[in-house]
Amino acid sequence: MSNKLEEARKIINEVDAQMAKLFVKRMRAAEMVYAHKKEFGLPILDQKREDAVIANNSAYIEDDGLKGYYMDYLKNLMSLSRAYQYRMQNGFKVAYSGVAGAFAHIATGRIFPESDRISHRDFKAAYDSVVNGSCDVAVLPIENSYAGEVGQTMDLIFSGSLYINGIYELEIHQNLLGIPGATTEDIKKVTSHPQALSQCHDYIKNKGYDTEEASNTAVAAKLVADSNNKSLGAIASVETAEIYGLKVLETNINKSGENTTRFVVLSKVQVTDPVMSSSVLMFTVKHEAGSLANAISIIGKYGYNMTALRSRPLKKHSWQYYFYIEIDGAVDNENRSKMIDELSKVCDSLKVAGSFTPHREI
Repeated sequence: MSNKLEEARKIINEVDAQMAKLFVKRMRAAEMVYAHKKEFGLPILDQKREDAVIANNSAYIEDDGLKGYYMDYLKNLMSLSRAYQYRMQNGFKVAYSGVAGAFAHIATGRIFPESDRISHRDFKAAYDSVVNGSCDVAVLPIENSYAGEVGQTMDLIFSGSLYINGIYELEIHQNLLGIPGATTEDIKKVTSHPQALSQCHDYIKNKGYDTEEASNTAVAAKLVADSNNKSLGAIASVETAEIYGLKVLETNINKSGENTTRFVVLSKVQVTDPVMSSSVLMFTVKHEAGSLANAISIIGKYGYNMTALRSRPLKKHSWQYYFYIEIDGAVDNENRSKMIDELSKVCDSLKVAGSFTPHREI
């Protein structure tokens, strides 16, 4: 064996020994990262952070021929880190409203892939499970591009103690499902949630199908699976078809390609992280002319871009409202603190409901 080969192997062995110790040290840090994410109800995958790590760390490699290999090494290392965190996530309880196969169930699985998804009968039960500690976080719909805001979720956030720590967008694709062996020609009647039937109205009319309403798309799919009837179809997601053993007969049958539902992640602890570049404010104003305009002008005065404004009636006060506002801008800095102080002087009540990274698709 040549001296050069022996020398090379000696260097590799020494480096491998150092890298093994550093690998353990890095994975211990991953444990700390997971503990933080669990406490604040954050998903394990943070693509922006991973992209930034790759961009920053690859700058250490001056040899352009090796830089690409190092970037692949970093990607593999972070994939291992995620896998380790997912293993630790086993037993992390996430509340949602509905049944297996419903869009809330799908959204929950995409945000928290290895979590224990806990079904609840309604939004309040899911919310309360986090308040009482039986679940770690709740995933609830807050807005649909087709049907508008989800008022019950907004009311729970306004009156309750949980914070928004993320808002994620799930694009909804409706599909025609049938039992194995069925074809589109066999179908005579379709069943689904009224909103799904409405979204697919043109398709249903063109096919000449009769319709039957169900409480949600997953319930419709289960009904078809249990019926073993080739003439009965369901309108639901591909994931729902897999759960109930149904065949996808036709895909993307909803008339609007822009059908997206936004889901909020709610937890007991409020996140203040620079990555969270948007905030949610909820407030009431005095029942007099110009009150809302004054509040909005203060937000603009401090340079924040208002991306959403909703109003909801106060339950205990007829003809009075609270307002839900999303703003773009730093979550935790001196400028925002000044804005909050000034807003509190013109608002009867003011709540910083949470923060999130905008446009997080799942």
